[in-house]
Amino acid sequence: MTDADNKANDSAALPDSDADATLARRRTRKRLMVGFLLVVAAVGAGWTSWWYLVGSHYVETDNAYVEASLVHVTPLVEGTVMDVPVNDTQLVRKGEVLVTLDKADAELALANAEARLASAERRVRQAFAAVETVRAQIKAREADVTRTKVDLDRRQKLAKSGAVSGDELTAASNAFANATAALDAAKRQLEAELVYVEGTDVEHHPEVAAARAARDQVLLDLDRTIIRAAESGVIARLTAQPGQHVAVGAALMQIVPLSDVYVNANFKEAQLERVHTGQKVTLWADIYGDEVVYHGTVEGLGAGTGAAFSLIPAQNATGNWIKVVQRLPVRIALDAAEVASHPLRVGLSMTAKIQLDD
Repeated sequence: MTDADNKANDSAALPDSDADATLARRRTRKRLMVGFLLVVAAVGAGWTSWWYLVGSHYVETDNAYVEASLVHVTPLVEGTVMDVPVNDTQLVRKGEVLVTLDKADAELALANAEARLASAERRVRQAFAAVETVRAQIKAREADVTRTKVDLDRRQKLAKSGAVSGDELTAASNAFANATAALDAAKRQLEAELVYVEGTDVEHHPEVAAARAARDQVLLDLDRTIIRAAESGVIARLTAQPGQHVAVGAALMQIVPLSDVYVNANFKEAQLERVHTGQKVTLWADIYGDEVVYHGTVEGLGAGTGAAFSLIPAQNATGNWIKVVQRLPVRIALDAAEVASHPLRVGLSMTAKIQLDD
């Protein structure tokens, strides 16, 4: 028996109203099924078109955060904190005073260094004067040598005729020898004096230069008792308090330069195949929502993943290895005007969308 015969028998067995209702339900189910398939096909076609036309040209992540190059404020000299004219969250400008240390020790050291410099200058001037004195002595000794030589020659001529005694000739000879020896001694003394001052002057003498450098170091230490802001930004993590004795390198506070913030977007490694520097980025901050849009540029990719630089790096050479998709930080520079219009804070969450094609 055929299916048509079975349907005919079923129709014959049912009242006409029930048969019509059954056929209507079948037609409805068929139309719903066809409609569902058409919707699925349309959705698939739409998604495929979107992916090839739009989605494949972008990579996006919400694992992105605002960061900045923090300025750590530390003293360069040891001392006692006298004044802290700033507070946490306060905006400071470059060059503004942050902390003042006690100047008493530095001022005493400066007075001592200036006295040492003056003493060194006097010693060097005295050495130059000694050189001139020895040169004058050499001229006098040369005159003595000339005089005694003439006297010796005259007596030697007179001695041939017997007009001069032997004692007078011996005395003249000794006088000439003494004058010559005195001249040699003066020349040796000049050489010794020149070793200390030759090739320089009072201003550039090594001893004076060393004393001046020591004075300048004390002046620098005195200037460093006033700690100023190296960059403009907002004060954070302030720990300095008046009366506190601080050592060199102690952490006093941090300055967050909010005008120079950037974003680190942590993309999955599979998303980075076509990412490179210079690409345009669109960003949204959770604090402002979708209404505020930031624009940026990819500056570079991190040198390693967070797992590689963690305190305890993953040991992937173990027997119980499980693959975990890694993320690599991508540094994104923000438009300064947009940041000034809608300021950001370090650590805020962002959504970053990189345009892969120019």
